[in-house]
This record gives sequence, C-alpha cells and structure tokens, in this order.
Amino acid sequence: MKFSSVGRHIVIWIAIVVALFPIAWMTSMAFKPPLEWTSAAGTVSWLPKEPTLANFEYIFTGKSSAYPSSTLMERTALWPILSSLLISTVATLIATIVGALAAYGYSRHRFGTNLPFALLQLRLFPPLAVMIPVMIMWAYLNLIDTWWGLALIYGIGTLPFGFWLMLTFLEDVPVELEEAAMIEGADPARIFYRITLPLLKPAIATTALFVFILNWSDYIMALLLTRKAWVTLPVFMNDLNSAQTGQLYGAKAALGLIAIVPPLILGILIQKHLVRGLTFGALKQ
Repeated sequence: MKFSSVGRHIVIWIAIVVALFPIAWMTSMAFKPPLEWTSAAGTVSWLPKEPTLANFEYIFTGKSSAYPSSTLMERTALWPILSSLLISTVATLIATIVGALAAYGYSRHRFGTNLPFALLQLRLFPPLAVMIPVMIMWAYLNLIDTWWGLALIYGIGTLPFGFWLMLTFLEDVPVELEEAAMIEGADPARIFYRITLPLLKPAIATTALFVFILNWSDYIMALLLTRKAWVTLPVFMNDLNSAQTGQLYGAKAALGLIAIVPPLILGILIQKHLVRGLTFGALKQ
C-alpha cells in the first residue's frame, strides 16, 4: 500500500515536470540574446548567460540593437494581441451564451431531439474539410479578414464544446427547484434567469475558460480567413522568421510567454467559480 502511494507520487511529479518543462524552456529562451539561440552559439545553454529584454523589445517595436538590421518587422505584436483578445472574447460569448441556452432547452424541454449529435458533428469533421466551403461563403459575405467574421466562425466552431459542457452541468442541477418555482407561478424565462442561471455560474465560468483557450490558440481558421487587417497572435507568431537567421526562436518564446497571460488572468479572475465548476456534480445528494 505504501509502495503504491510512493509510486503514485512519483508518477505525478514526472507528469508535472513533463508539463512544465516546455514552459521553463520557453521562459529561458525568451530572455536569451540572439547569439545564444542561433547557430552562432555553438552549444546550447539551459539558462541565459546574458539575460536581456531584446526579444520583447523586438516584437513590440519591430527592431532591436541585438537583432540584425535585416530582421526589421513591418508590424509589431501589439495589434495581433489586441485582435486575438477581441475575436476570442466575442467568440467565447457567442459559444457560451448560445450553448447555455441550447443546453437548457434540450435538458429541460427536450427541444431538438437530434440537436446534441448535430452539434457534435461540427467537432467531428476535420477543420480543413470544412474550411474550403467556409472560405467561399465568407468571401461571398465579405467576411474575410474581418474581426466579426472570424469571431463568428470561432463561435460556431466552439459551440458544440460549450453546449455539451453546459448540458453535463445542467443534468446535475435538481429539476425539483424549477418545478417548485413553476408551482409558485413563475414563467420559464424567470425560472431560468432567477433560479437556474445563478446555480450555473461555476459551470459557465469553467465553460468560458475552456472555450476562450480554444479560440485564443486557434491557428488554421485564422490563417485561412485573415490577411493583414486582423491577423491573430498564432498567425503572427508563425511569421516570426528571417532569411538571415531563420526562425526567430527568441522572439517566438517571448511572444509565447505573453500569449499565456490572458488565459492565466482569466483563470485567476474566475478562480472561485472555476474550482466549483470543475467539481460540479461530483457529489450526489
């Protein structure tokens, strides 16, 4: 029994190290000058020998004294970050709100018998299999390279995730509470907004966080549906390279650290609801 407990702790620590190692390496790379992450370095060092903020200066100003003059950027990382924030936030609102309403309608009133599986099909198809017709349709509607066009397709793409997650949570909310309110004369809309919705705050917070992460990290749809005006963070990160030095690993690592911040802040802000949401329905009365 004791050996089993020790073995379990060893496995957990190994999993933690494996999960945190890429983040630790990215953090180290973000503070290395170009000479330490290019072929000129000769040997790979785990920690920066001469820590610098040159990588952050480069992605936000488009130039740095530590970078060759041939690596000047036409655009900085500021607009792609703001673009990703706007698009991901709007898409998260769409998927979470519509998903919660659809899940409530199906859970309580069995509205749309085939709705769960119809929405699930949206996630079963590979993105590339549906992107060609989406591109044709978006081009016809003049939605290419617009923030609302990308937010709309993000919201549609993550709607099944929001629906199924909210449906799981709703199945654990006692229906007797709603029946009692109905006996008192409350209409369905009032029951949902005054009774069910407050109970679902942890579930909504958890769903919103996971949906936001999916939207924030998407690359394929943003690559195909944007050109210059509304380039997102993953697409911009992929463009960080030069003919002289190849991939700008230091700049990409610095941008990767910045990309971690919004989901992390969102997780901290909803931490109280997040813990309850992750254990929602775990205990039965």
